[in-house]
Amino acid sequence: MFNGIFRVPQPVNEPVRDYAPGTPERESLKAKLKEMLDTQVDVPMIIGGREIRNGTLGQIRCPHDHQHLLGNYHQGNAYFVEKAIQAANEAKPDWSRMPWDARAIVFLKAAELLAGRYRDVLNAATMLNVSKTPHQAEIDAACELIDFWRFNPHFMQEVYGDQPLSTKEAINYMEHRPLDGFVLAITPFNFTSIAGNLPTVPALMGNTVVWKPASAAMLPAYYIMKILEEAGLPPGVINMIPGPGPIIGPAALAHTDLGGIHFTGSTRVFSTIYLEVGSDIRKYISYPRIVGETGGKDFIFAHVSTDVDALVCALVRGAFEYQGQKCSAASRAYVPDTIWPEVKEKLLAEVADIKMGDICDFRNFMGAVIDREAFATISGYIDYAKSSPGLEILAGGGCDDSTGYFIQPTVVLSEDPKSRLMEEEIFGPVLTIYVYPETQYDETLQLCDETSPYGLTGSIFAQDRAAIVKAMDALRHAAGNFYVNDKPTGAVVGQQPFGGSRASGTNDKAGSWLNLERWVTPRTIKETLVPPTDFRYPYMADE
Repeated sequence: MFNGIFRVPQPVNEPVRDYAPGTPERESLKAKLKEMLDTQVDVPMIIGGREIRNGTLGQIRCPHDHQHLLGNYHQGNAYFVEKAIQAANEAKPDWSRMPWDARAIVFLKAAELLAGRYRDVLNAATMLNVSKTPHQAEIDAACELIDFWRFNPHFMQEVYGDQPLSTKEAINYMEHRPLDGFVLAITPFNFTSIAGNLPTVPALMGNTVVWKPASAAMLPAYYIMKILEEAGLPPGVINMIPGPGPIIGPAALAHTDLGGIHFTGSTRVFSTIYLEVGSDIRKYISYPRIVGETGGKDFIFAHVSTDVDALVCALVRGAFEYQGQKCSAASRAYVPDTIWPEVKEKLLAEVADIKMGDICDFRNFMGAVIDREAFATISGYIDYAKSSPGLEILAGGGCDDSTGYFIQPTVVLSEDPKSRLMEEEIFGPVLTIYVYPETQYDETLQLCDETSPYGLTGSIFAQDRAAIVKAMDALRHAAGNFYVNDKPTGAVVGQQPFGGSRASGTNDKAGSWLNLERWVTPRTIKETLVPPTDFRYPYMADE
């Protein structure tokens, strides 16, 4: 037994490498990319610490070069989901009773492994498998995941340190127990950091997990598991089951031991999961915790006092970095008519300078969208814009899937502030702009708030402080992460806890203690130091 008070080291955000020409990190990353391109990986299921291969294969390909096979992964089914749940349940007694500092050290070690020799591995896997540029991979697969694994133990210490008041007669304390049952983690393709965070946050708090990674991002998922294994995570604490969502999901959701769901993905899938759990809630051993971050129709709102150059930079980066495949990506913008000519000229000039192609060419700003289905959906919106009288494509609009799933950065002007492209999530490199009369600032703020069912991210660009204050109030519920004079993407762990409400999720704020609180079920303990020995109260005495 460790007789001491363990303190988690004060976390700091991991510095972002720039991979500039001539730097050793650039050459190292390029070498790792070449190595992975020349090697095909066979990704197994991982259940109870064992690698399981059943021969039912899915392919791992580069979105920007869909003929290039990076490897294969073995797909699970209901049978293997049951085995994963069994492994999670068997691992839970020892893991949940392990001292919290011992659990914390596993993830602190994982952070250092990723900051060191696994950095190129996970960055390269992310670049090749989901078509991220070196900068996008670095801020995601390296820095943000390192931050999660360093900050979450610190947040855990805060949660455990939240204790009730005591008196001289009694000591009161709170035990933050893990949930009853197992946690199902379902992660998306677009952020390796989310793939690494969703299963590990519940695990850190003493839960055991069944993890279904996105089929389109199996290469980084596999290396996340290898890092965790090397960091000392015991077998069965996190069990990775690749496979189609309609097969893996229902098998896990039907199990009576389901204790929680940690989800990031589409609004439709999340609402379907919610319906499935609620439709027969009495079958579970407890009420499952449901934590989800879903879609967004994120906005940039410009006031006439804005710095136009800063606005244009935010529009380009916010809308087109990682091909707009971020739940936080700028998808709609509101620009006053008096500055629109200047904004338009500068925006179109910047968009024309964007280079798109193979992410192994570090001169490119954009890669390809994730797969054929995404390509079809996004190009369908562009075709709709081309054929609709109230919509005008100002830039881009080209789509080509002959080599990779490439869609040009596209800027659309909408006459109708509630057109389909202003309301619906596209999840691709399409920015729709509505030009509003400068005199109708207040009315257009209200319009922005009412147009979308989502409430994830948004920003206001203005120099006039009164305009900023007005926008912050009018758009109070339109964005769970709100930015002033900045793009609506790029939340940093510990600095901007991330999440939204409305149709965007449960807003449980990844990157803060609030998320960790969801994965415990507290027990209050009162210990009376000198208990009474007579049931009678003073008021009962004779006059």
